[in-house]
Amino acid sequence: MAQYPQNARFDASFAALSDPTRRGVLEQLMRADASVTDLAERFHMTLTGMQKHIGILERAELVTTEKVGRVRTCRLGSRRLDEESAWIENYRQMWAARFDALDTVIEELKRKEKRDGRKKRE
Repeated sequence: MAQYPQNARFDASFAALSDPTRRGVLEQLMRADASVTDLAERFHMTLTGMQKHIGILERAELVTTEKVGRVRTCRLGSRRLDEESAWIENYRQMWAARFDALDTVIEELKRKEKRDGRKKRE
């Protein structure tokens, strides 16, 4: 199977977003920048554990960090998830169309059942 550069980006994005702690970190950083120490405390985890989460978010370019003195500050990265959103939207539309078609079949079966039920009573 051919590997495309986009696959690596998608893999990094979805891997980063797959963990509830990392999603929580992103939500927190949407409100305000925060140090790794503050994030570790907020999420009740060790500094090492939080640094691993931040590293995954950095590899996906969803977070950037800057070290000033002894404090490493995290902020949202410049990476937008437009391509990932478009990919998800494509599948959402496909499934919506399939469910709409299924609804049509179900409604037709209900109408047919109603018609057939009336004929049997008569």
